[in-house]
Amino acid sequence: MGGYNMKNVFRLFALAIVAVSLAACVDNIPVEEDLPQDAVSFNYQIKGDYALDYYVGSVITFNNTSPTDGTPKWEFGDGTTAEGNSVEHFYKVAGTYQVKLTIGDYSKSQVIMISDIKPLLSINPIEGGLCEVRSTEVTFSLEVPNPQNLPLEYEWILPAGTTNAAGDPMTTCTERLPEALKFGNVGSQTVRLRVKMDGRELEEGTVNVQVGYNQPVPTLYYAVQGGHIMAYKLISDAPEDMDVMPFDMGVTSGQHPFNLLFKDSSLYILDCGKQFYYVNDEDGVLGDGKITVMSNDGAKVELMLTNAGQAAFDDPFYGCIEGDNLYFANRNTGIMRIALGERNAVFSHATYPYYVQHTTLGYYNNGWGYGSIGGCFGKVEGVWYWLKFYNGTGIFRFKDSDILPAVIAQGDETNLPQDGIALGGMCPKSFAYDKNSKKFYFTLWDSGYGGFYACTIDELNDIGSSKSKLAPYKKLTATGMDFEPNISGSPASMEGTSSEPVAICQMALDEATGCVYFCYRNSQNDAMCAPTGIYRYNPETDKIEPVLEGVSGYGIVVNNNPSKLF
Repeated sequence: MGGYNMKNVFRLFALAIVAVSLAACVDNIPVEEDLPQDAVSFNYQIKGDYALDYYVGSVITFNNTSPTDGTPKWEFGDGTTAEGNSVEHFYKVAGTYQVKLTIGDYSKSQVIMISDIKPLLSINPIEGGLCEVRSTEVTFSLEVPNPQNLPLEYEWILPAGTTNAAGDPMTTCTERLPEALKFGNVGSQTVRLRVKMDGRELEEGTVNVQVGYNQPVPTLYYAVQGGHIMAYKLISDAPEDMDVMPFDMGVTSGQHPFNLLFKDSSLYILDCGKQFYYVNDEDGVLGDGKITVMSNDGAKVELMLTNAGQAAFDDPFYGCIEGDNLYFANRNTGIMRIALGERNAVFSHATYPYYVQHTTLGYYNNGWGYGSIGGCFGKVEGVWYWLKFYNGTGIFRFKDSDILPAVIAQGDETNLPQDGIALGGMCPKSFAYDKNSKKFYFTLWDSGYGGFYACTIDELNDIGSSKSKLAPYKKLTATGMDFEPNISGSPASMEGTSSEPVAICQMALDEATGCVYFCYRNSQNDAMCAPTGIYRYNPETDKIEPVLEGVSGYGIVVNNNPSKLF
């Protein structure tokens, strides 16, 4: 034991650990391999300005990065060729090109996209953020990508009513930038710019200036068929030489947005999707309806509820807002509700059970059937009005206390709501109520009786189910034109079928004036009725007046909070 030393033992143990660790490290060192490399390869980049954009005229440098020896031969896809390790090329026409590099027996191709040059217009920031008609000065910024520094010619086309700061009319301008401008009309004012580059006319540039009124007034929103949500200022005192034009909110209307609702600063768009009349959806997967929420200026759009991939008849067709809830009805069975603050919800009956349905009212099989198809609904003086226009028709009225606690197979007279049925046997589709004047407005699509009506609740009760009493309440234009809905089904701009026409699907009240607005679509063959467009009933004249001609619309609503813009 004389030669044994604990320090030596620890030293040898430590060396052993190091040896094992080194061995482990050596075992895990990856083996370098020569990966296969393309025989031909290349890269490319823009030379000079606009390095991130590939425009017509941009000089592009192509570099050969191939390991293969030989003469690089380039084909640029536009019929031109070149040779060399590094070559330059530019394209004269926008499009998609296939660039090919060949060296000996090997070749490689890559696709390159060339964009045409378009003037890029923008509005410079406006003090206060609002462009007010005839008073706010507006200036613009312009960029025209010009990689070859070619000569440019400008032609600005300005909307009617435009003036310079001094008030002189301006219709065109050939300067690179016009001086400060004022706009003489309300609505979306489109400024256009045509540019020629070395004699070649470029794609036209445009910018929309949203021009507000000089006084706060309500705003009308409406959904255009196959188009966008639009806004229109309800101005009654505009000068005769001032046009009031709609604003394009830049938000799609959807497929069949039958109802628009407004509360606070939000617009709710109820779109029942592609299929709104009968379809055999046995698997319950054809639904594609949704409710979206748009801010009053169109800057923000959110999904509130979707029914995609579920039963088509459960798509949201019509709705109303009561308190902090949005109530929405499916095609024919019942009404559900959702909190106004909910977003990105997926519909199911488990999550959104019926608030009321056919089988929880005494009217079931006692005035309407299970498949009775619904139109607009909402509350009037604390009473629900639910319009039905097929298979049990009329306005079915009830209070919250009339809703039965459980479904029933058959109603009976002992549990019929006391408020009863109005327009029994008729086909009402939409309504509005003015609580100030106590006037009730409704539309019918019954053949020979279709159109727009106005009466009091007492008069509505007196009409009962007698069509012969309707005549005194029917409203026409100043020239005597009617609003009989097209129910032919095809061909008709009204869409739908003779049983389920779109007709006038919503009415909107301007509380300040008592005017009632609606979208109307006429059959192309019906010369006796008013043409397609947006109309209003004016209680001062007791006539229906045109507002915007040629507009093919669906839902419509008024933001009764006065504002200069939105």
